[in-house]
Amino acid sequence: MTELEKIEYAKSFIDKLANGINPLDDSPIPDNDIANNVRLSRCFFYVSDILRQVIENGGVQPAKVTKQRKNEFALSDGERERIQVSEMPLTVSEISNHLNNLVDLETTKKISAATINNWLLNLQLLEVVSQPNGKTRKLPTEQGNEIGIFTEERTGQYGAYITVLFSSSAQQFIYDNIDAIVDSKREKEDALSEFHGRPWTEAHDECLIDLFKKNVPVSEIASTLKRTDGGIRARLKRLGLIENRSDGNKF
Repeated sequence: MTELEKIEYAKSFIDKLANGINPLDDSPIPDNDIANNVRLSRCFFYVSDILRQVIENGGVQPAKVTKQRKNEFALSDGERERIQVSEMPLTVSEISNHLNNLVDLETTKKISAATINNWLLNLQLLEVVSQPNGKTRKLPTEQGNEIGIFTEERTGQYGAYITVLFSSSAQQFIYDNIDAIVDSKREKEDALSEFHGRPWTEAHDECLIDLFKKNVPVSEIASTLKRTDGGIRARLKRLGLIENRSDGNKF
């Protein structure tokens, strides 16, 4: 008997045990028998499936498929040539979508609208402005207006709202500085790595709660506490502060 035949023979025993059958005489295993325990049955089915894969692979266990780690967002020379500046004003989300459509997202990470906005905030082309409803918005500064970032009132399903738009010159400014935008995101992540993954202390929780109640944007809270944006959101949810809550642009 070859090794493969031995594996097939062993699988036939496992299959019968998984289905509550005595592999020695093909009689039903009594309900009160330990071999008929539902947890053991699940284990038998699991082992049977592994043996099936080994048999289908000629007697060798298939190698595990390792998920390829995506590269940071970057544009090749050819991809840069495909950038199209729109004569119509675009939102920052539309700009990021256009950039992401230029690359292979199977191997490359997306660039987010938030990354672009944070870079503009650092350049003081955008600023965080408190709204009458207690929330905050990122709106263009006077410098932002000068390069073509402006606001426009629109009407949606829930009434009038203000949207931030980028003229063709502002779009070009973003595209010309895409490398700097990507680098700023990497530098921020490096700066936040000091406390990333470390346990939360009572003092950090108190600071987090205080900043949250003051409507400070999550990106600024993350910078203050040297955590990632995702880490801040996760902690707020764990503390029950953003459960079943929609915070729009702020979160």
